Amino acid sequence: MSSKPTVVTDELNNYLEENFSSEDVFLKKLNKAAKAKGMPDIRISGNQGKFLQFMLKSINAQNVLEIGALAGYSAITMGRALPDNGKLITVEKEKDYADFVKIMVDEAGLTNKITVINDDGRKFVENFNPDYKLDFVFVDADKPGYFHYLTHLAKHIRKGGIFAADNAFAFGFLLDTAPERDPEDIRSIKSFNNAFNQHPDFEVAFVPIGDGLIMGIKK
Repeated sequence: MSSKPTVVTDELNNYLEENFSSEDVFLKKLNKAAKAKGMPDIRISGNQGKFLQFMLKSINAQNVLEIGALAGYSAITMGRALPDNGKLITVEKEKDYADFVKIMVDEAGLTNKITVINDDGRKFVENFNPDYKLDFVFVDADKPGYFHYLTHLAKHIRKGGIFAADNAFAFGFLLDTAPERDPEDIRSIKSFNNAFNQHPDFEVAFVPIGDGLIMGIKK
């Protein structure tokens, strides 16, 4: 037991990725294919993927929504953790990216579970009106839009369901007064973290994994 967190060195991170990762040969192939197409080389880590799978299984998630698919890495990772009747919708604004994800989902054998939608995330959530409740929402899209997504999706999440947002550490610049990243992104993430932490409908925790996951359980 320790009152202080252990700093995750490169060596410890390698240990995590070697022993507690959801990444396999197919996902490595996906990464290479995405890079060859000139897509941004960004995604959740294999360790984060394992954690997301763990969370989905722990709450018996069946209906999942993801905002921000990019190359489909996280969608496929989460889709693999769902039961045979599970459904995951992933929304991607860029058409070329969405088309790529559809191909990868098909190659992964998950077309029965994963639906890829090419749409602006903000517009999608404004019009989203399912006849079922969501078990899990994962947001990894435009950072200024995080609170917008939470506001419009909260009512669709079941009691005990989870809303999770990536990059809660703001790429490591959360407390930096002169970040190298886009200042608007940093301000938006910090503002969202504070607002989400005070949201009356969620019990919120911050998980220091990857670039940080902020997660809330619907009360």
